[in-house]
Amino acid sequence: MTQILLLHGPNLSQLGSRDPAQYGTATLDEVVTVAREQARAGAATLEHLQTEHEGEMVSRLHLARTDGTDAVIINAGAWTHYSYALRDALEMLDAPKVELHLSNVHARESFRSTSVLTAVCDGVIAGFGIAGYPLAVRAAIDLLDRRGP
Repeated sequence: MTQILLLHGPNLSQLGSRDPAQYGTATLDEVVTVAREQARAGAATLEHLQTEHEGEMVSRLHLARTDGTDAVIINAGAWTHYSYALRDALEMLDAPKVELHLSNVHARESFRSTSVLTAVCDGVIAGFGIAGYPLAVRAAIDLLDRRGP
């Protein structure tokens, strides 16, 4: 069975109460639930990690290189814009990678338009709120299907 790893960075634990105009009203649990439902529909499993600690996310990406993880979906939060450590960990991972954002980062403050992760990811989904999660799962599965056995 396909194994997808969904990663959330800092402050995303506060979904549901953090700036609903930008991030919607769905909680992190609700976001993960819709992603898991889409994964199940695509004959995949979904593991989730949310952390406020960059090193923990880097370590989890390193583990993903050998633990059977088939694809990664990452909403790195603020780390998107400056974490070269995450970028390097993603680059080492030979698996499809989808960068995901709840808000349209390109329609916000100028610093949010810059992602150091995009160049090492296969695609980006931004601005669709909670609806972006099933899209990201389908994209990850599609990328795996295109790679073949």
